[in-house]
Amino acid sequence: MASTNNNPKVLLKRTFSLKEQASLILCTDTMAQSSRHVVEEFANNVSDEMPIVFVSFETPNKPKYARQFIDASGKTSKQLISVLQPYLPQPQEQAPKMHLVIIDTLNYILSEDLTQFISTIASPFVTILATYHQSIPTWRSPEFENYPAAIQLLQFIANTVIEVTPKTSIDEDDLEADLSRFVIPRNLNSHIFYVTLTNKRKSGRAIKNKFSINSKTHEYEYVIEKQEEHVEESPEMFEGLTTFNLNTSEKQKLAKDQVELPYLEAQSFNSGGAIVYEFEKDDDYDEEDPYEDPF
Repeated sequence: MASTNNNPKVLLKRTFSLKEQASLILCTDTMAQSSRHVVEEFANNVSDEMPIVFVSFETPNKPKYARQFIDASGKTSKQLISVLQPYLPQPQEQAPKMHLVIIDTLNYILSEDLTQFISTIASPFVTILATYHQSIPTWRSPEFENYPAAIQLLQFIANTVIEVTPKTSIDEDDLEADLSRFVIPRNLNSHIFYVTLTNKRKSGRAIKNKFSINSKTHEYEYVIEKQEEHVEESPEMFEGLTTFNLNTSEKQKLAKDQVELPYLEAQSFNSGGAIVYEFEKDDDYDEEDPYEDPF
């Protein structure tokens, strides 16, 4: 297990092959990049003997890798559970096989029904791979306005979260502005894209890594995020910016360090929470007002 923590690519491959135990794997995508290629990576990496049940809200045709195909359009969450359960491991089975349930989108399930729907399907022998489209506006009834949004609930209960983003040179804000006006730039939804993998451990620690994936060649490349270098302030930084002198001389820095602040004196007392206040003659103090007593 230590190797998976030290090698991000190993962790990604274990996630795709379902060797990392997870009841719910959540994929989040947008109009800019669909999660379809990520789902196909799972289907390509899992064992051929593993039954795959595909639940379709918006996929018209049965994928080649799916053993069972369920049309979920027009069904409530309870109706969908009753249709889905016969294809899942039954309690009376002695040695049930691992099953993969792929749900092409969770956006059509009411947010107040999501947790019950997932907890009913999930089991030690069932892994749910579900997609949530972040570009689709959400609607909630007024009585649930103060409850967490659907995406927040899903990210909380998911063992693994995979955020899919396009590999493009377009600025993120500009891309979002174009998509909000339904202006689709070229080269989106490509077979080469980024994923940000967040894997939650039993200890509560979350491991987050970013990868570049080529779904045609099935190659994964670990992406190291560039950190902004900390630049120390120098007198040359302020030259030409203003007519005022913003530089601090060594004498001024020394005088600043020697200033004794009132709250530092309070730290010298043995009792905690001491307040040090020196009443000055310039203070506007009303002797008749008991709430203005500074002491």
